[in-house]
Amino acid sequence: MNTFSPSTSKPDDYWHVNTGYETVYAKRINKGRFRTYKWFTASLWLIYFFAPYIRWNGTQAILFDIPGRKFHLFSITLWPQDIWVLSLLLFSMAFTLFAVTTIAGRVFCGFFCFQTVWTDVFTFIEDKLEGAPSKRRRLDKAPWSFQKIRIKTLKHLVWLLIAVLTGVTFAAYFTDVFWLWRAYFRFEAPAAAWITLGIFTSVIYLFAGFLREQVCFWLCPYARIQGVMCDRDTIMPAYDTKRGLSTADKKGDCINCKLCVAVCPTGVDIRKGQAEGCITCGLCIDACNSVMDRLGRPEGLIRYASLRELEEGDNPRIFKKNKILHRPRVLVYLLIILASLSGIVYGLTHTAPVDFKVLHERQPLFVLLSNGNIQNKYILKIINKTGRELDATITVSGPDGITLAGVSNPERIMVGKVMPIPVFVRIAPGNIERENTPVRFLLSAAGADGREIRSEYNSMFIAPEKAKQRKEKN
Repeated sequence: MNTFSPSTSKPDDYWHVNTGYETVYAKRINKGRFRTYKWFTASLWLIYFFAPYIRWNGTQAILFDIPGRKFHLFSITLWPQDIWVLSLLLFSMAFTLFAVTTIAGRVFCGFFCFQTVWTDVFTFIEDKLEGAPSKRRRLDKAPWSFQKIRIKTLKHLVWLLIAVLTGVTFAAYFTDVFWLWRAYFRFEAPAAAWITLGIFTSVIYLFAGFLREQVCFWLCPYARIQGVMCDRDTIMPAYDTKRGLSTADKKGDCINCKLCVAVCPTGVDIRKGQAEGCITCGLCIDACNSVMDRLGRPEGLIRYASLRELEEGDNPRIFKKNKILHRPRVLVYLLIILASLSGIVYGLTHTAPVDFKVLHERQPLFVLLSNGNIQNKYILKIINKTGRELDATITVSGPDGITLAGVSNPERIMVGKVMPIPVFVRIAPGNIERENTPVRFLLSAAGADGREIRSEYNSMFIAPEKAKQRKEKN
């Protein structure tokens, strides 16, 4: 949401976005409510690093087994046939992002995005090794010396270590993590593992160490479309112009210290309005509140607020309009998310251990045997998802006298492979009442826990018209 603030003297000043010709030396602010929120949300990414080491029943708990074409999530195994569950997950995540953006702007960018988190960690290391922004500027401009080489080398080594660890962790989601570490140290890892490590190390090192806010401005597609998701009721960090500016009647609370600009990781001046470069991290709020506390003035000169609130002030009507249930677009988003999550829960709780399908042969639809019986051919497609081989018994039910040929019960069903089994169903013409007769195929096998695994599939038996006529004549 882009607005022009009365505090801006020139429109060109507002539309200025850092195009990369200047480096943003953001001041670190280590105290404040939103800084605490940022550390907490950043710590959630530790799950990313530790998750591959969790074991479940002797194997890795979370594993994308690409060669085996399956995804292990603790006791749940998803196969290519269950891809709709993962699709619903991505779908719900996308609409969650839309809903959050409509309600609170780019709060995902400010607190959860991996680019923001990794950049924050890299700048934290930079601040500890090189000092405050003024010292960093002097160090960058200073001629090369032993001291500068030592500091820069240590900083980049720590950055590279974090980038390498990020790359190894990502690769660990696709193979056993302990085997992967040994393979890397012994230089026995496959080419795909080395390529993954190289790409992730390079991207993290480049994006978080050098490009930083430029990724948010120019490379991130979400940054380009988030503006159309916001409206007058979207809350985001905003500068209260009425309170901050001095007039003939009163002195404004803003003392033009520019601390809000100094701490902004993207170099945005929040006093000039809600800009495209703002990632709604709230650090400017912490900075301004610290100044207000020292001056003995009330906090909130910069605060999370909607454009409607800034324009209408403390009008009680804005609270009714800001309610989620009074915003149809947000309601639609929430309903879509709820439906997607319901589908995911259903899929995870109703995943069948055996996928059993029956395809009717179309060429020919039926065959008349020498003994007068009618025969249909079917292809049984069975996928064993249990993780061990199964001995399955396959039967068919339907009209009287129905028989099944071509199956050798019990059938050995291999793990994870599509087992096509051609079978033949035969029925005497006298037992057929119509051209399309329902038949049911049943697969049963003993599971690892001793309980029976059952899967049914309804199909049709096709007979010629004269078979029906013969039945009516008899």
